[in-house]
Amino acid sequence: MFNLEDIKSEKYISLETYRKNNQSVKTPVWFVIKDDLVYVVTREQTGKVKRLRGNSQVKFALCTMTGKVTGEWISGTVKILSEEETMEAVKIRDKKYGFMAKIAKFASKSKGEFFAFTISQS
Repeated sequence: MFNLEDIKSEKYISLETYRKNNQSVKTPVWFVIKDDLVYVVTREQTGKVKRLRGNSQVKFALCTMTGKVTGEWISGTVKILSEEETMEAVKIRDKKYGFMAKIAKFASKSKGEFFAFTISQS
């Protein structure tokens, strides 16, 4: 089992989600680690959310801001969070990413409400 504490201070993971035809899509995302789970916050009306609703299996790896993978791929399963859990995840994310999180919140407003999920290693 991969130790998530080792990546806690990193900024980006590449999240691999799957289309209905099983074609993979890799997206660099911000993340936080809490209780041995990876938390990701995004907006409802994004492609990754649509793909996650169809298939909860994912892979993730450390990456750069542009998505260049720099770590090993880890398989996981997604659990979509409740509205209350999502708001808690947003607070944790905002604490880690600071001013950049404020900018991202403003820039992504048109993509709907916040949507958060955890990834547990499988």
